[in-house]
Order: sequence, then structure tokens, then C-alpha cells
Amino acid sequence: MTIASQPILVKTERVTLDDRFRSCRTDPWLEVLYRGCRWAEGPAWFGAGRYLVWSDIPNNRMLRWDEVTGTVGVFRQPSGHANGNTVDAQGRLVSCEHGNRRVTRTEHDGFITVLADRYQGLRFNSPNDVVVRSDGSIWFTDPSYGISSYYEGDKAESEIGANHVYRVDPTTGACRAVTDDFEGPNGLAFSPDEQTLYICDSTRRHLRSFTVQEDGSLSGGAVLATCTEGTFDGFRLDDEGRIWTSAGDGVHCYHPDGTLIGKVLVPETVSNVAFGGSRRNQLFITATTSLYTIHTGVRAAA
Repeated sequence: MTIASQPILVKTERVTLDDRFRSCRTDPWLEVLYRGCRWAEGPAWFGAGRYLVWSDIPNNRMLRWDEVTGTVGVFRQPSGHANGNTVDAQGRLVSCEHGNRRVTRTEHDGFITVLADRYQGLRFNSPNDVVVRSDGSIWFTDPSYGISSYYEGDKAESEIGANHVYRVDPTTGACRAVTDDFEGPNGLAFSPDEQTLYICDSTRRHLRSFTVQEDGSLSGGAVLATCTEGTFDGFRLDDEGRIWTSAGDGVHCYHPDGTLIGKVLVPETVSNVAFGGSRRNQLFITATTSLYTIHTGVRAAA
């Protein structure tokens, strides 16, 4: 089924808080690509097909925007109340499914492979967001948001009894917890050199920075930044290591040293972002009911 999509331009305000944001040029207009979600999340760009997939969690569906035609269609329904999505090095979709309490990969032929659904024999809470490192390891967060009510999944008790961040080994498929001190782990992303993993704790409203060790373990974990409007959710990095993150009033941009250097205001609460487009300089933004995009003067971390 194809859903009519009529792009609408919305004037946005760019807020410069530090001179280092001046080089991060952005258009003065947000383009609304779609409206009609209940809570839009998890944008993932597929360069080969020139399309974007994202989640509409409460409506239990995933949507697909086609760059060539400008149309939006249902990619998958039911989706297992999918939330965060990413694309691996082979161009396959990797998704966190709240309802099914698992992390999956959609193969090129459409077959769904379950990558992780249990830790030490216990079901996950509700995998939330996911990233894939260049070595093939899969990292994801597992808060309880999807089992706390029937809105984004199915209400249930936590079998694990805690909210961790996990790593799936690329060779063995073994899953291990790499952190155990988060209250509400949510978005995560690697630095351009993949030596640092950033993870936000939405409950505590802050973003932490970890050093990735050779064996896949994490060290450090100091708080890098605290959200000034609402809370952090999903985020991505550009090729100079700046962090473009969701917030209550739009997209916030942080320098790698943790300084909030600027904002792009959005008329709805932002949940997540992803870079895409033919030049990797187009920022796609999921925000409450809508999918937005804006062209920038920066490029995605390769």
C-alpha cells in the first residue's frame, strides 16, 4: 500500500551557541516528508536503493520513504513494535523489536534472522536501539520501555531485572552485557574511528562516553553531556565527530568535547536522526508524528 506524501516546507530556527557550529551549515527550511505516525522512531538510510525505513512503534509498523518518487509505503506490518534500526556493512536492515523482545536482521531476500532474543536464558526487556561496528559486532540497548505498558509493546515483568547494553559477537553470535549501571539505556553510536562508544541514559537525561577495548569490553563511562531540553533519545555522528542528537525542542549538536554548540529547532519532540542522501549530508529526523529532513554542510561518519 502506498500512502500519499506531499512534502511541506517548514521554517526552522538555527541556534548558534558556539562559534564552532557556524561551519555546520543547515538549510533554513525543514522538509516534512510524512505525517501520520503515533511515535516515529529509528530512521535508517539505504543508499543503494535511495530510500529510508523508519518505525511507527505504537502502530506496530515500519514505513518506507522513496527518494525518487517521494512516496511513502508500509515496509512491514506487523513489525513486532520495532523501534531502532540500522544498516550493516552488507546493506541489511538490523532492527530492535519491542514486542518480540529481540534483535533481528532482514536478509536481502526478506527472510528475518533472529540475532539475539535472550541473555543467559532470560528474555530481553525490549531492545531499543542498535548499531553495527565495522568488525560485524552488534551493540544494542535494552531498557524496559516496551514492557512498561501496552503502548509500545506488551506489558510484562522483566525477566532479567535490569536494563543493560549488550554486544553480539560477530563470530560466535554469543551475547554479553557490556554495561550494568544504566537506568534507561537508549540511543548509542560510535565515534568515526570506532574507538569510542556513546550511550545515552534517557531516564537520567545524560550522554556517556566509553572507550572500546580490543576484546570488545568497555571502559570509562564518564558523563559527556546532560540534555538541556527534554531528554536524549537517538543520535548519530558526523565525520568530524560531532554528535547530532534528539532533544525536546529539536536536534542538538555537540562538539566531541561535550559542548553544546548549536541547535536546529523542530516543531515536534525529536526521537531520532540519521544521515543519508547521495552525499551523506542529509539529516533525516523522526519527531513524534512526522518524518522531516534538512540538508546540512556536514557529512555522516563513514
